[in-house]
Amino acid sequence: MYYRDVSDEPPVFLGLAGHPLRWRLLGELARSDRQVHELTALVGQPQNLVSYHLGRLRKASLVTTRRSSADGRDTYYSVDLALCGQLLAAAGGALHPALLLARPEPPAPRRGKAPVRVLFLCTGNSSRSQMAEAMLRKAAGKAVHVRSAGNDPKPVHEHAITAMAEHGIDLSAARSKHLEQFKDERFDYVVTLCDRVREVCPEFPGGPQPVHWSMPDPSKEPDGYPAFQRTATEVDSRIRFLLHRILPVSTVEES
Repeated sequence: MYYRDVSDEPPVFLGLAGHPLRWRLLGELARSDRQVHELTALVGQPQNLVSYHLGRLRKASLVTTRRSSADGRDTYYSVDLALCGQLLAAAGGALHPALLLARPEPPAPRRGKAPVRVLFLCTGNSSRSQMAEAMLRKAAGKAVHVRSAGNDPKPVHEHAITAMAEHGIDLSAARSKHLEQFKDERFDYVVTLCDRVREVCPEFPGGPQPVHWSMPDPSKEPDGYPAFQRTATEVDSRIRFLLHRILPVSTVEES
């Protein structure tokens, strides 16, 4: 098969992401799920303009929304990084097949580096944050010091244990913990996976970087176990992207 000429029309993704304001919005959402008023403050643009460009990104499915579980009047915006990666790879391949981008492997830290300290929080510490803790520990090993907790701890849900087993992780020995247990510890990142706990999250020593993942509580979803499977899949995807943020390329051991 011969390589065909490049199309006269650039890939739609380049036009969407190439706009300066939309690029900034994608960048902010790549760091954390946000409400529109937060995005407005971060990019320094009026809300009607921000909402317009968010609408363009939503129409292309690059950005999705979800009503806050803390206050149903609020909406959280999230970026689909996996889809962005696929479209970016396709855009490179449309220019030349040699530019198809392979999915990067998680970075490996140099020996002797202090582990990155990460705390995951949700309301009950019964599913979402437990999944995130276990998945990050499995993916990064000794490169991270990872913990999870909740502001109203509940026993680890049996469906969470079963769903994690599908990902090759044994969660049967996990126990829920109250976030007060870690209030005096220093972390590099505090990741909230619940809109409610984000509203009451205390300040931790050292000013850790806050990250929010607006994820529904699977135990409150009507379809039961499939909701836990979806949660585990989403957490797994988010963890893969988080790894590249907390273990940057500059820490990769040189061969």
